[in-house]
Amino acid sequence: MTTLPVRVERRVGQRFLYLLPLSLRQPAASIEGVGFTQDLSSRGVFFFTDAPLREGTEIEITLRMPSEITLGENMRVRCRGRVLRVVKPVTSAQDSSSPTRAETKIGVAVRLEGYEYLPESADSSSFARVSALHSHHDPHEEDQPMAHSSARPVLG
Repeated sequence: MTTLPVRVERRVGQRFLYLLPLSLRQPAASIEGVGFTQDLSSRGVFFFTDAPLREGTEIEITLRMPSEITLGENMRVRCRGRVLRVVKPVTSAQDSSSPTRAETKIGVAVRLEGYEYLPESADSSSFARVSALHSHHDPHEEDQPMAHSSARPVLG
């Protein structure tokens, strides 16, 4: 009878599975990009991106940290960290006609070393809109009717 080796969990913080948009910047290489998280903890993050990142480099990530991690309210945070691992996209010869979004991006594991809580601003979103299905409300346009409130969104 064979026994499986015992694997010791080295993570200190609890991991939360979150699909959150993020923006990233690697100052040393002047690389900027966007991505989305797979999981997140107070000490690390694993995300997918198109940005050409390398192991060992310093990185800044900006995202809205959920209340389970801040132990308070959801808040925008700029995190400093170091890239621990870069996972190349999985290419499947069997079904390359319909890869998922994650399969076309690199996976990046980052150890977070510091945080900067960012103030909320009038335009607190630094991310591109993910979908035309989300409504957008501008407080300066309260007197104007919505131009396409009854129109169905065009998906493309």
